[in-house]
Amino acid sequence: MKLQRVAAVARKEFIHVFRDPRSLGMGIAIPMLLLFLFGYALTLDVDRVPLMVWDQSATPESRDFISRFAGSRYFTLAGRVGTYREIEIAIDRRDVLMALVIPTDFARKLRTGAQAPVQLILDGSDSNTATIALGYAEAATSAWSRDVILEQSRRFGPVPAAGIVDVRPRVWFNTDMVSRNYIFPGLIAVIMMVIAALLTSLTVAREWETGTMEQLITTPLRGAELIAGKLIPYFAIGILDLVLSVLVGDFFFDIPLRGSLWLLFAMSLIFLTCALAFGLLISIVTKNQRLASQIAMVTTMLPAFLLSGFIFPIENMPPPIQAVTHIITARYFVTILRDIYLKGVGLGVLAPEAAFLAVFGVVVLALAVKKFRKKVE
Repeated sequence: MKLQRVAAVARKEFIHVFRDPRSLGMGIAIPMLLLFLFGYALTLDVDRVPLMVWDQSATPESRDFISRFAGSRYFTLAGRVGTYREIEIAIDRRDVLMALVIPTDFARKLRTGAQAPVQLILDGSDSNTATIALGYAEAATSAWSRDVILEQSRRFGPVPAAGIVDVRPRVWFNTDMVSRNYIFPGLIAVIMMVIAALLTSLTVAREWETGTMEQLITTPLRGAELIAGKLIPYFAIGILDLVLSVLVGDFFFDIPLRGSLWLLFAMSLIFLTCALAFGLLISIVTKNQRLASQIAMVTTMLPAFLLSGFIFPIENMPPPIQAVTHIITARYFVTILRDIYLKGVGLGVLAPEAAFLAVFGVVVLALAVKKFRKKVE
């Protein structure tokens, strides 16, 4: 392999990219648009749940209980009603997600030391949101009940402590439990995978369609030199996208980066090689730009979104699907980015993921060179 010939092919590809606004837009503008769009719009946090209250007791105790919900950042008091029909209408119109019904004997049972049940009605059409909101409501109720027990013990004597477990949780790494800190690193991996594979999936196919591949074949260029030269410009675009993504995460979304920035870039370069090589392999095999772009989207975007653990936990998937995820490169890069961003781990922890990506990149590059040689023979 001669570097002079590789540089000539890279220069030719750079000229094409700079002369084609669509390539620049696809390589730089679209990743930034996706980062801002998903960064602001995609969240797993459930805040300000609209809550409706039917207070049949109308006592100081019931009002104090309601204040626990109204004063929480997780709930918004949407109004008060006097019948179940009003609750049904509000839920049907999606004005509220849940309703709290306090019975008439609520205060009396509390004063006698008996259990005072309350009813919580939820809109279960969105089961995930309803489950999270139910957890918030149970936590608020437990905290209020504990305060009531303590107040009663001060008035009427100590309450037996047998069987009482005092859980004091401490969250590591993502202390505020903000889903954006968890989503954004994975979003970088998904965008890099899709964009890198999509860009390189058009390079060789374009040469076949425009008829310039025959001219390149007649030159002293070797297959490995042509592939290396075509990868260099998109490798540079991928590095630029990575730099911009890190800057956007820091300055716009305040995403904490606890690990080594150099390790982050080193792991990203390995993953970028995998993604570019995979797209180039698609381009060599198909020899058609439209077909190559469609295959690249199907084989990168869908697996990266659904099977990488970006949003849906892999542990909750059926065993056969979990087995398939082991060949999805985005799965390993999502893990790498989250561990570097949130946990600040080093290469010793990330070595298995890095080794898989390195081996995958070498294998795909070798396969691309082999397929290209067969195509031009």
